[in-house]
Amino acid sequence: MTITSKSLWLSGVLSRRNILRLGTACAFGLPGEASAQSQSNWSSRAAGTELEAKPAPVEPTTIREFLAARIPTRQGVEIFLDPSQPNWAQFDPELGYTLRGNVIKDGVDGSRSITSYEKTGERTKVNYAHKPCRISAYGDSFTLSQQVSDGETWEEVLAAHLGEPIRNFGIGGYGTYQAYRRMLRQEASSSASKYLILNVWDLDDYLRSIDSWRWLRMGQRELSRPYHGHRYTFHGNPWVHARLDLNTGALVEKPNLFATKDSLYQLADLDFVYRHFKDDLVVQLLAAREGATDVDRDMLEKVAKALGVNADISSVEATSQTAQAIHIEYGLRVGTKVIEKARDFARDQGKQLLILLSFGRTAVAHACAGRPRFDQSVLDFLKKENLLFVDTLEKHQADFKMFNLSPDEYVKLYYVGHYNPRGNLFFAFAIKDAVVNWLDPKPVAYRQGSETIPAVS
Repeated sequence: MTITSKSLWLSGVLSRRNILRLGTACAFGLPGEASAQSQSNWSSRAAGTELEAKPAPVEPTTIREFLAARIPTRQGVEIFLDPSQPNWAQFDPELGYTLRGNVIKDGVDGSRSITSYEKTGERTKVNYAHKPCRISAYGDSFTLSQQVSDGETWEEVLAAHLGEPIRNFGIGGYGTYQAYRRMLRQEASSSASKYLILNVWDLDDYLRSIDSWRWLRMGQRELSRPYHGHRYTFHGNPWVHARLDLNTGALVEKPNLFATKDSLYQLADLDFVYRHFKDDLVVQLLAAREGATDVDRDMLEKVAKALGVNADISSVEATSQTAQAIHIEYGLRVGTKVIEKARDFARDQGKQLLILLSFGRTAVAHACAGRPRFDQSVLDFLKKENLLFVDTLEKHQADFKMFNLSPDEYVKLYYVGHYNPRGNLFFAFAIKDAVVNWLDPKPVAYRQGSETIPAVS
């Protein structure tokens, strides 16, 4: 599908200032601000679907200036690497980071959400945890079910209903590719499952997949802000990521070049960061979107041509818009390739794969208002490849019709940044039929002959 910057602006996908802040959310899936309003606004930035009449002006800058405003401090690295600090995340040489247990005041009605993990790295199972597990879920914070406590996740709601446990391997801040790589790791361990769920969340999961260092979309200022009083939120450090071979369209898997703790200190050195990252494709796109005048325009035109994106580099503003269109289309293309990789892995391992498409509150509100979706090409791909998937955007649209509410009023029922407990309940039952029909044998709750109470004559 050919995407033009004009068509993206008209469809509401390219609100420049909102798209520029796609990555400003921390790995919790929320911004650093503690206010409820900032939580509500975050998914607007992450979904990148707000409408604007025209793009905001772009102030000329340079790649070095762009990077200088975003590198972390050495102290932030030290705190992250110190196991005695109450950090939310912990270093991982492949995936950048994994999570630690926490209690944070970020839940519904001002409550604290309680998050804990088992030795295998999965979120603590509550319902039927003593029984054999054949389902594992992978994804970001909407798979983790950030902002609700252990027993309130959509996995636990569904497990309680089905009568069998579900492993939750979601990690806040991961993209689809990083979730896929975690799937490879866990499925080679004792916690392997036959049925695999890969949850792809909104636009940001596609963009995270191509980030070599997600921090550069997030920014040091964002990450240094307290998250509900919890300061130690360093994360988003370099990780494995994916790119495209522009000649063949094939997926190119990239290693984490900062796979040791000591190497992270280099990220606080501007001269090093500039030398190492200035030619990175995503950095070039991000800097161009910010108005950098020293980006490689020949490279941008080459990538745009390969993707079928109309390129206009006649001015700083036009280059900014072109870079945004390239960034989104590139991320979506990589996303479909990652899904293909997950499909092939499941097939080769004799496993079953279910793809879930999940969304933030702004994408849902816009869909309920009848506005076009940003991921139509992904939806078309899933249908063409005959992959098993659930589109929860359509589920929300159908649910919305049952209420006499505006789209904005509707999403408040289900979201507190992420899904609140009611939202997780909705999501569990939105995917329930697909999961029941997927499993063989059926779960106890749907298995004929599983009754143990004698029939009454």
